[in-house]
Amino acid sequence: MGKKKAAASFTDDDDALLAELGVETEVKQAQTYTPKQERIIAGFEDIQRFYREHGRRPQHGDVRDIFERLYAVRLDRIVADPECLELLRPLDEDGLLDARVSEEGEEYSIESDDELLEALGVGPSENDITTMKHVRTAAERNAPEEIAQRKPCEDFDDFRPDFEAVQADIESGQQTTELFKTSSRSQIKKGDWFIVDGHKALVADAGKWFTPEHGERDRRLRVIFDNGTESDLLLRSLRRALNKDEASRRIVPPQPETDDEYATAGPLFSNVFDTDDSESGTIYIARSLSDDEFVKANREVLHKIGVTGGDPVTRIAGAKKDPTYLLAEAELVATYKLANINRKALETLLHKFFAKARLDVALADRFGDKVRPREWFLVPLPVIAEVVDRVKDGSISDYRYDTDTATLRIR
Repeated sequence: MGKKKAAASFTDDDDALLAELGVETEVKQAQTYTPKQERIIAGFEDIQRFYREHGRRPQHGDVRDIFERLYAVRLDRIVADPECLELLRPLDEDGLLDARVSEEGEEYSIESDDELLEALGVGPSENDITTMKHVRTAAERNAPEEIAQRKPCEDFDDFRPDFEAVQADIESGQQTTELFKTSSRSQIKKGDWFIVDGHKALVADAGKWFTPEHGERDRRLRVIFDNGTESDLLLRSLRRALNKDEASRRIVPPQPETDDEYATAGPLFSNVFDTDDSESGTIYIARSLSDDEFVKANREVLHKIGVTGGDPVTRIAGAKKDPTYLLAEAELVATYKLANINRKALETLLHKFFAKARLDVALADRFGDKVRPREWFLVPLPVIAEVVDRVKDGSISDYRYDTDTATLRIR
């Protein structure tokens, strides 16, 4: 038995057989339109969308929306012109061309082709009659929306530590930011961080690539924002939003990357000082005197860990009015003096080391805005002292903090 012919191999014998059976064959060709016809069709598509959304034809009248009145004028002009009717009838699935929409006293006469084009949303721009007015071009109709509808992120607590870590890295200089428009990094991929419209944004997931009809290759993203919302949007939409925001930035991770989570903390001790180095620094440990039931129950293990180049007593002086001190008086329970230290790098290292023991609480500041203190940890004071010793002798990277036993463990 011979091989089956491919469907595309249609011979004269096949054609003759179909003719004997009384079946006429017709080869369909792709419909092409002139620029003028494309724009008239685009104007009619706007009217169709209005009809399907509102369940009625667009109407005239001062009480109507400006776009509805425009669509009503367009539809009047279309049904009055035989050429437009011939072009659009095959596309009229809703029967919009069967009757006029003009109300009494709003009849229109066609004075010229330019007037007709103007009513259809196609008007002469200087000498170009193919320039559209009020009607989006095909490219604009196919373009993705700037930003998909944002919604609350149900699992934001899973991402909160990542946002806090990135903020800490930016504050300490471990991560930097650069303007998106001038960045040499043009890719957008899973795991990338941005600042757009004043919010930090994480590309938490990326779907498969696809190519829409009359469009460019794209993919669906899941983007998490630092205000606890998320958006299911296209990659091209995110890129458009970043380009539209003059202040948008890309958050740049430490370079080069390393598997050692403590290697990025920077030089803690150095004989060469920069603008953030000091001949002396102080690690200070504070304890809250709040009457809050949780604080009272955990007072012996709840500590604020900070590093300052000034007087620690001064740092806690206004604790009662400061949300970062839990809006309560605080007392110093330990200080550790260190020389030739990069304070920000050391503080970042300590906070990363105890990250799993960080207190997660939100307090309102005097303006009513939510503040999340990031320097409070549920860690016994002797363990903090041991960690400071490990930092001094350089062995800290060999250990991790075990929250279950509240002790240091060999990594």
